[in-house]
Amino acid sequence: MFAMFGATVLVPLLTGLSVSTTLLFAGLGTLLFHLLTKRKVPAFLGSSFAFLAGYFTIAPNGEEELLPYACFGVAVAGLVYLILALLFRTFGARKVMQFFPPVVTGPIIIAIGLNLSVTAISSCSSNWPVALVAIAIVIICNIWGRGMIKIIPILLGVVGSYLFAAILGIIDWTPVLTAPVIGSPIVYRHTVFSIFTGGNLDTSLLITSVITIVPIAFATMMEHIGDISAISSTVNRNYIKDPGLHRTLTGDGLAT
Repeated sequence: MFAMFGATVLVPLLTGLSVSTTLLFAGLGTLLFHLLTKRKVPAFLGSSFAFLAGYFTIAPNGEEELLPYACFGVAVAGLVYLILALLFRTFGARKVMQFFPPVVTGPIIIAIGLNLSVTAISSCSSNWPVALVAIAIVIICNIWGRGMIKIIPILLGVVGSYLFAAILGIIDWTPVLTAPVIGSPIVYRHTVFSIFTGGNLDTSLLITSVITIVPIAFATMMEHIGDISAISSTVNRNYIKDPGLHRTLTGDGLAT
């Protein structure tokens, strides 16, 4: 969870989504995933950077009225996972995995990371000193860290750079001071359901969001297979066979 925390918070910040809502449903989605995988796969489901391009296409500036359309595209992308899960269930993991060897899944995961380089440079350019501190902390913790420190380098990078920014006095504390202590993380007008009940449904934008975002699911599915393979290798258990990719994909898709 700590390893995924940075991405789970950063993605909504970049897209304009609610961080609290994202954290809530990341937790609920993870619980659903564990239920469907018989509590056998040690995984936490967080935000995916792969969908950033889709969000930026539909809601380039995080427009509140456009974000539900982007979310609808992501929801449909999650349903695509169920189709692949059905293929694994029908034909077996061995036959389907022949089409997804490491030489295929590896470059796709690398491509997702490289695709984010533009966003990374854009974010860093707003304050390079703070960005360099964050990068340095992540690199040091990732290479020389031990135990828990090596597991959460991104989170430590966020905390360390935040403290550095606080020392420089460049943090605006107003949102923190004015935020309610307790509040509902779900705002109906920000949900997918609002675009169907608000009376101003933009059908063309809805179709565009599906056409734009759903293809990204094929890349994230490769990422999913790579992640499950990596987890299996780490703990010396074959999660591709038991509980099976059909279960992990179903859990990931429904959580999405």
